[in-house]
Amino acid sequence: MNTEDHIQKWRLILGQDSQNRFGQMSDTSLTQEQDLMDQALAAIYNRADAGGFGDGSGRGAGNGPSNPKISRWLGDVRSLFDKELVTVIQGDAMNRCGLKQLIFEPELLENLEPDVNLASTILMLKDQIPKRSKESVRVFIKKIVEEINRLLEQDIKRVVTASLNRRRHSPIPSAAALDFKTTISRNLKHYNTKLKTIVPEHFYFFDRTSTTAANKWTVILDIDQSGSMGESVIYSSIISCILASMSSLKTRIVAFDTKVIDLTEKSDDPVDLLFGFQLGGGTNIDLSVAYCQQFIENPAKTLFFLISDLEEGGNRAALLRRLEEMKTSGVTVVCLLALADGGRPYYDAQMAQKIATMGIPCFACNPQMLPTLLERALKGQDLQQFQKEFDKRGKG
Repeated sequence: MNTEDHIQKWRLILGQDSQNRFGQMSDTSLTQEQDLMDQALAAIYNRADAGGFGDGSGRGAGNGPSNPKISRWLGDVRSLFDKELVTVIQGDAMNRCGLKQLIFEPELLENLEPDVNLASTILMLKDQIPKRSKESVRVFIKKIVEEINRLLEQDIKRVVTASLNRRRHSPIPSAAALDFKTTISRNLKHYNTKLKTIVPEHFYFFDRTSTTAANKWTVILDIDQSGSMGESVIYSSIISCILASMSSLKTRIVAFDTKVIDLTEKSDDPVDLLFGFQLGGGTNIDLSVAYCQQFIENPAKTLFFLISDLEEGGNRAALLRRLEEMKTSGVTVVCLLALADGGRPYYDAQMAQKIATMGIPCFACNPQMLPTLLERALKGQDLQQFQKEFDKRGKG
């Protein structure tokens, strides 16, 4: 990058107020595209009235610009900046210029870049959505659901199927249960050069008994819907629906604040499931864990995820006892402080430490790591070792 490019870059970063100083250093001016970038950024980051949406005080949408102006601005931002920057700029616009109430305008939603944090804001304000905008909001949320689903569905289904259907072999022949990979690898020595093919001496079949109704794994997701868990709620909902769609599992989806809501019946549609959450409010984790215990039929084949910041407003001692009882009975218990892509989660460190000392993994998990976590849990592998590997990777 030459001197000219450096000056243009810093001019964009520092804004219009720096124009005179840079003009004294060089006669370099912004390109047409950079000038548009400058105007788009000035609309939210300049405190001056010229070109700005507001005075920077964030005092609400009432003093903001007309919707057409914002729509044009959103269109400019999406065309000028990378997707990652667009989501940052959109978030700043909501916070700095008081535009939150305007995000429910249909024409604005069409121009907004789908973003998990923005979706969290919309879901938190969903009771304020006007009738004319409900369908537009649903379409916006659906875009995010589909995007996350594309990233996770294939991997989650693959590892669950591999873990449950391929753990043991059965002596009972079944064409549908033929383990092609093992059969081929163990019969390579029986390759017939004349026929140019393998003539197996022994066939291997998967043991399907572990997926019968009585032997299915039960996966329970107990999801904190307090305000700080917005991003985790979105990822948890989509993952819950993926798991619920698999006939080899029994999936239970529970949401809680100071009350408990069973959302399992909404698992057919992740958008419906998301709108079933009530983001905000207090937290009674002990109450929700007590509710979930009734669904534990076979502890050795139950995987319990507590997805929470652990800011317990209920009985902390009782919560610890319940979790310990679960683990002692044979349930695989995992505490996820957050299920999110970015940022260090806020959580009750003291509670997290107490849970960890009981041998229960307690950590924040990137959604892309969840398939690996599921695979290890369903195969009965050491999850504390997984946590150490995960923590080491995060530090590296």
